[in-house]
Amino acid sequence: MDRPALADFLRRRREALRPNDVGLPPGSRRRTTGLRREEVAALSGMSTDYYARMEQQRGPQPSEQMLTAIARGLRLTQDERDHLFRLAGHSAPRRLRRTEHVSPALMRVLDRLDDSPAMVLSDLGDTLAQNRLAVALLGDHSGYTGLSRSAFYRWFTDPADRVRYPARDHDRQSSIQAAGLRAALSIGGADARALAIVERLLQQSPEFRAVWERHEVRTRFDDHKTLVHPELGEIEVDCQALFTENQAQTLLVLTASPGTEGYEKLQLLSVVGTQQFSG
Repeated sequence: MDRPALADFLRRRREALRPNDVGLPPGSRRRTTGLRREEVAALSGMSTDYYARMEQQRGPQPSEQMLTAIARGLRLTQDERDHLFRLAGHSAPRRLRRTEHVSPALMRVLDRLDDSPAMVLSDLGDTLAQNRLAVALLGDHSGYTGLSRSAFYRWFTDPADRVRYPARDHDRQSSIQAAGLRAALSIGGADARALAIVERLLQQSPEFRAVWERHEVRTRFDDHKTLVHPELGEIEVDCQALFTENQAQTLLVLTASPGTEGYEKLQLLSVVGTQQFSG
């Protein structure tokens, strides 16, 4: 672990970012060049003290998981991420098609979306990043672990995951989920995790087995769908998807036409966020 070089790299990458690069307001009394340490820590999901100690050449060797979070917070490219890992005394992650490292291009777009629910998804249905409105509308997906990180897997194994859709749409959603998973295997390959998702679902879900046998393939998201919010009820939204070149990651943006009931509900959601609704 090269502590001086690691500290210098983190500081310079932090100073190279501007608040609007990561969706933060510029502020009126900003003395720091670039982002503040506490801002990078918040973007990376860690304490300010932990991050500050790395820039001060102190503290323990960061784990690979922590480095992945820092790379995401600092919006590092893959080359910069690999360099970060090596400075911290770890081998750089293999450059797989499926990666936890969110596409910097998609993150730049997501950072600028503050008026519409949006998220970055992997081709296996893992939520890699959510903005505030996506959390308010769909719940916080950051706590899922293992196979449950995949929305394909949760749809067929976790009844709580279905409450965001009207019961009348469940059969159609089951077909879409299974077809999307098959497309992910076809395009991205059947790596160990992809195979584990399919094998576990075949074992646990008779519904999945029945739908899987249809051999449907689908890469597109619904152009229009109805979601159910626990307080606001049904919200009709339009879906726009932006894919990376290799289709391994997708930025999904949910909007509604001005003047519609769905638009009014999204506007209300943008005001109250994840706060409890009254009445």
